[in-house]
Amino acid sequence: MNIERTLILVKPDGVARGLTGEVISRVEHKGYKVVALRMLQADRALLLKHYAEHEGKPFLEPLVEFMMSGPLVALVAEGNRVIEGFRKLAGVTDPTVAEPGTIRGDLARDQGTKVIQNIVHGSDSVESATREIAIFFPEL
Repeated sequence: MNIERTLILVKPDGVARGLTGEVISRVEHKGYKVVALRMLQADRALLLKHYAEHEGKPFLEPLVEFMMSGPLVALVAEGNRVIEGFRKLAGVTDPTVAEPGTIRGDLARDQGTKVIQNIVHGSDSVESATREIAIFFPEL
């Protein structure tokens, strides 16, 4: 078994549309365990730390503005190959081409905004998960 932890964020668009429960339900129905959960209003400093790899990219500022536009829900899920599994469950970044059955394929659409509003974020590697979990859940 390859037990991992991943950070999942329900972004402000997902929270505003009342989809937090749906996202958590899909995570749990897949068999992953939610080990930490919190709702927060992210500030600029936290988001710049989270998105540090995008420093200097033109989409960083609109992304930070979007992520500060409302509350988000951060959670840590645990399970065998959870990083890969959640990313498959979330679907590809662009909701227009995300497969039906995925979170983004079923629940998101291109809003024509400066950045894609696609309901969720999931860590993309063990290294990213470790770094991201420490940002949102330093107590873990």
